[in-house]
Amino acid sequence: MLMKASTPSSVLLVCLGNICRSPTAEEIFRQQAAIAGLNMKVDSAGTGDWHIGHKPDARAQRHAKSHGYNISKLVARQVNAEDFYNFDLILAMDTQNLADLQVIREELLGSSHTEKSLAKLALFSEEDPTYGGDNVPDPYKGDGDAFEEVIERIESSSKAWIESWKAV
Repeated sequence: MLMKASTPSSVLLVCLGNICRSPTAEEIFRQQAAIAGLNMKVDSAGTGDWHIGHKPDARAQRHAKSHGYNISKLVARQVNAEDFYNFDLILAMDTQNLADLQVIREELLGSSHTEKSLAKLALFSEEDPTYGGDNVPDPYKGDGDAFEEVIERIESSSKAWIESWKAV
C-alpha cells in the first residue's frame, strides 16, 4: 500500500505496450489534474518494447476523442531506469505491470540507490472506491465496449487519486 505524504509533482502511467491504456490515462489524468489546479508533469510508458515510436491504437484514439480527450500526438515509449528518478509516482494499469516495475525498482535499489531517491509505485486503481485493487483491463484484443470501459475506469481512478491528494 502506498503511503501518501503529499501531492506528487510528477506521475508516470504505465501499461504493457503504451498504445491503449496508458496514453489514454495520460491525457485523462493531465486534464483532471489541470482542472483541479494541480501543476504536475504527467507522462506514460509501456513495460514492453514492441510499440516504441508508434501512435496510440486507432480505436483508443477514436474512443478517447469521443470523450473529449486527444491522444493522437502521443508516441509510445518503454519505461526505463531514468523514469524512477524523474517521477515521484509511477502508477501501473494492472498487477503484472506493477510486478514488472517492482523488479526494475528492486534492481535499482540493489545498485546502492536509496528508497527515497526512487519513484513510489502503486496500482492505478488503488485509491478508487469503485475499482480499488482492480486491474484496468487491456482493451487491445477487445471491441469498442472494452475501450469505453477503460475510459470509465481511468476517469474514476484519476479522480480518486486527485481527491486523495486534496484530502492530505
